[in-house]
Amino acid sequence: MEPKIILSLKDFEKLFSLDRLVSNKKVDTFSCSIEEYNVYLAEEALKSQNDMIAVTYLLYDKNNDDIVAYMSLIADAIRLNATEKELHDLKYPFKTIPAVKIAKLAVSILYKERFSGIGSTMISLAAGIANATYKERVACRFLTVDADIEHDKGVLEFYKKNGFIPNEEMNNKNNKTTNMRRDLLKGLG
Repeated sequence: MEPKIILSLKDFEKLFSLDRLVSNKKVDTFSCSIEEYNVYLAEEALKSQNDMIAVTYLLYDKNNDDIVAYMSLIADAIRLNATEKELHDLKYPFKTIPAVKIAKLAVSILYKERFSGIGSTMISLAAGIANATYKERVACRFLTVDADIEHDKGVLEFYKKNGFIPNEEMNNKNNKTTNMRRDLLKGLG
């Protein structure tokens, strides 16, 4: 097996493009390692988008139009306990803080084998979309995710590597997901 290609931002922009899901795009050829995520993209993502529940973005290979990865984003609000609020210097009486959630994030098996850094780049793109939302229309302080520990035991380390920390106040006890947040204020320029 050839070594993985580590993508720089410049390489990434040359090879791939990110577009919002449209109805005429064939998506059933996408395959990641989690079947539930394949089914979501093929059967549910467009309906969720049309029902204003989630917006799905597809990452394409510019050379062959393959879907390299996808992510679905939704509006979110998170509760933080006093210690968590203090960590982010949030001195507001609000019970919840606005956020954008990565509801789904999946990378094609084929592209995951060839390239390193696609998932991390998708997170950066999600943060960019959230920051644009803030700058143009609506405030959102955090990027959030329910890390799917049921299907991927290494997902917590992946998100931690990408600047996320667990939400003590939000975590459920089902042991299938861990709710995490990334402070977008640290990424604003």
